[in-house]
Amino acid sequence: MTNAAACQVDNNPGAAPASGPRLPRSACLPINRCNLPAAILGGLTFQHYPTRLLLDGVAELHHQLFRLLELLTEPVERARQFMDYMTVYFRLEALEEVGLAPGRSPDARPGRPRLRGRADYLRMARGWAFDPNSREGAVLKAWVESRFGLLTRYHGGLFDDRAQDVYPHFLEARSRGLYNTNALEAQLDLLYTYCQYEQLRQQPELTHLSLYRGFNRFSDDQVLAKLEPRRWIVLLNNLSSFSVHRERAEEFGDHLLRVQVPVAKVFFYNRMLPGMLKGEDEYVVIGGIYEVERLA
Repeated sequence: MTNAAACQVDNNPGAAPASGPRLPRSACLPINRCNLPAAILGGLTFQHYPTRLLLDGVAELHHQLFRLLELLTEPVERARQFMDYMTVYFRLEALEEVGLAPGRSPDARPGRPRLRGRADYLRMARGWAFDPNSREGAVLKAWVESRFGLLTRYHGGLFDDRAQDVYPHFLEARSRGLYNTNALEAQLDLLYTYCQYEQLRQQPELTHLSLYRGFNRFSDDQVLAKLEPRRWIVLLNNLSSFSVHRERAEEFGDHLLRVQVPVAKVFFYNRMLPGMLKGEDEYVVIGGIYEVERLA
């Protein structure tokens, strides 16, 4: 089941009406695969008053997993149960059982066959940590487009003109990253759903996280309003990395933002699963419009 709603257009992005700037039409799709349309989940009101985001049918399909998780009291035990379930359900260690066989990827070097089915959810997360503009990053951003309806605006360059090379390169990376994989997008569905379950289980009253992001500059269409010299309303890419630690975030740009991020918009974080990421408390966050505090 898809959720359809027209993206609303902000005709005066320099002003800040009572309800805040609206999500531009160029930033979202009219349909998605969760319980709220992109125009709502990507808007400023959602940041201030978030609710749970549910991907269509994922919790219902995997109800046995979540029933098992309810019996476990320790986060580490639940993480192991989740990873074991992913391995068995998606046959990650028996790819021939799902019809995959050793073959050459489109860009493999001569004499070096590659199992494309090895591109699983853990490799996507690790690839993102290494470089958000990598092939893995393109796959994750495309997943956000499909599931939440928020369009990618930056991948190795700004998509200010889709006739330029940067956008076709994103499409190519996305296609190559998904080619001949083993239900990769379904794996990402369950990764997000487990992340939300675990955060709710550990801190049921928590609605927001105070996170930091370093940046060099915003394009003109990213800054939708300047409420005060250090309080802005900005349009973030559909997927971005944040850190819990200010000092860590400062390493990634000349300027620094502090953002109150709804827990519902956390895709995954480095301590969620053993060995998934090596970053310093990195959180990968779904984008849209945010009110931010510029610290430097």
